[in-house]
Amino acid sequence: MDHGIVTSGLDTRSGVGLEPMGRAEVLRAMAGRRRTWTLEQKLAMVAQMERCGNVAAFAREHDVRSSLLYTWRRELRYALEASRPPEHETGPAFIPVVADCPKPLSDDVAIEVEVAGAVVRIGRAAKPDLATAVLQALQVQR
Repeated sequence: MDHGIVTSGLDTRSGVGLEPMGRAEVLRAMAGRRRTWTLEQKLAMVAQMERCGNVAAFAREHDVRSSLLYTWRRELRYALEASRPPEHETGPAFIPVVADCPKPLSDDVAIEVEVAGAVVRIGRAAKPDLATAVLQALQVQR
């Protein structure tokens, strides 16, 4: 029974593929061809691509790979950054530091011990065994 359907190479036992095929889109093969682009062409295409907004649609419309357009855009940005004059080519900048006045002791401090430039403050709420351990550690290190 011929329904006008091409069935050569199809599985006729299971019925797979026996329905009419919908619209097929033929994509042009891009393999095997290498074009050269001038700098002016690249700049013009990148500018048009930026205005278009849809890179994939722009690439299909102009028969060029979208990855190539992204590469051109990235290279253009690098070239623009490299062409800018440097801000200041001097040594490292130093910022003056102003020391604050020492903070007044809080009312919580019960003991303040200074040994070899180190200051240990033990608060009123500290447990006695912790205070003892800290003071013993200071004696050992002397």
